[in-house]
Amino acid sequence: MAQLPPGIRFITSFSRDQWYRAFIFSLTFLLYASFHLSRKPISIVKGELHKHCASQVELDSYKEYAAQIQPVKKPFNASQCGWEPFDKSNYKQLLGALDYSFLCAYAVGMYLSGLIGERLPIRYYLTGGMLASGLFTAMFGLGYFYNVHNLWFYIMAQIANGLVQTTGWPSVVTCIGNWFGKGRRGLIMGVWNSHTSVGNILGSLIAAYWVSSCWGLSFVVPGLIVALMGVLCFLFLIEHPKDVSCSCTPSSSSKTFLNGASRCRIQMPMLNAKENGKPQDAEMQHLLSENENSSVATGEGRHGTSAISFLGALRIPGVVEFSLCLLFAKLVSYTFLFWLPLYITNVEHLDAKRAGDLSTLFDVGGIFGGILAGLISDRLEKRASTCGMMLLLAAPTLYMFSAVSKMGLEATIVMLLISGALVNGPYALITTAVSADLGTHKSLKGNARALSTVTAIIDGTGSVGAALGPLLAGLISPSGWNNVFYMLMMADACALLLLLRLIQKELQCHADHTLFKEH
Repeated sequence: MAQLPPGIRFITSFSRDQWYRAFIFSLTFLLYASFHLSRKPISIVKGELHKHCASQVELDSYKEYAAQIQPVKKPFNASQCGWEPFDKSNYKQLLGALDYSFLCAYAVGMYLSGLIGERLPIRYYLTGGMLASGLFTAMFGLGYFYNVHNLWFYIMAQIANGLVQTTGWPSVVTCIGNWFGKGRRGLIMGVWNSHTSVGNILGSLIAAYWVSSCWGLSFVVPGLIVALMGVLCFLFLIEHPKDVSCSCTPSSSSKTFLNGASRCRIQMPMLNAKENGKPQDAEMQHLLSENENSSVATGEGRHGTSAISFLGALRIPGVVEFSLCLLFAKLVSYTFLFWLPLYITNVEHLDAKRAGDLSTLFDVGGIFGGILAGLISDRLEKRASTCGMMLLLAAPTLYMFSAVSKMGLEATIVMLLISGALVNGPYALITTAVSADLGTHKSLKGNARALSTVTAIIDGTGSVGAALGPLLAGLISPSGWNNVFYMLMMADACALLLLLRLIQKELQCHADHTLFKEH
């Protein structure tokens, strides 16, 4: 009998369950990457919507010269300073209004999205959201082709897109949470969450390719990509392992994880001291005393499937603290997302395309930051402490970035990578591993359907900060970019302060556990 080819041996070395999990991991990765791909063009196109005008002397000289030569065809937009209405001196406020309209709608819609998503099939819900998002993303770009100069047209396109994009995050996190158990959740979700940065990078490159020649395509092409991914979602997304007779991931490890609220054995049955014949350790006693009155009523038993209420999700220990922390962490991240290319254009004096390409380095750093945060939190078994450590380093790093970026292109490249890692690390960890931990908290008594609501609450609160950050940047930047960085440093400090109580609980639990082991 002939030996099997190496490729076939590789394929057969994995079980059917493993192949399904790899497929769902890859599919949800691509689905949400396409969402971020469609959000990035607005930051790239800002440099084209408003251009630095030539001086009045240069314009007068040009007019005299133009009057002496054969007139050429008039472009869509007659303004020398960009695309109306963004060619005025208040362009930063107008561009900030575009960001704010999208992010405010996203924040408001996110609170409702999780509640709706728990009550609808994820595949249909996510598909509808992606098709609508593709439509409204392309709609913004159509303003170029139809010569639209009404500010409200662009604002309404942003609001509609912000609302429909809220279908994405609760859906993909719930799906990935169904397929992957606790295990090395920090590392797995750290790698998986790199879809955010990958989407930003691809969105930047696609938008930058057309930004100088035909900025409308910078929106139309990403819109088509999102819609295409929506079709793939409808055809291939599998919500739960049981739908294809796959086994749910067993929680065979006895390793425990800290989420700051308690040292939880998530998705694992808690053994009674009388059952195992051993006295409860100090860590277990701390956990039980912390949560004995925090069980969330879900309407059914341990394996119930009823959806959790909004207030019930808020009562899960740690949800409020991590939600408020994410508000400030996301404020910083989204300020970079929407304003970094324009900042690079102003400081480095690069055109919109080169500034967009350079800004992708921040997202490259974000990929490594998310993976590093997940790896450290798995190793230390402390989610809040890992976030706090990175937030503590992020604030001085932002100050260095504001100073060093004016010294040359090489220094800017280095600081973009470092800042991206430290800014996006806590943001990635909270929105993935922490959300999944809390969404499968022991107080839920096995109700997996709560994950969507918990995820929506945490990310929705974070999206309030995401809306405020770009808005504040638009209002503050006319007084100087240094003031924008001071605002970002204060936001990081606030995020750290909100985690101090949870960090203290993690350290106390660790001390109690160490003391018990010594005795």
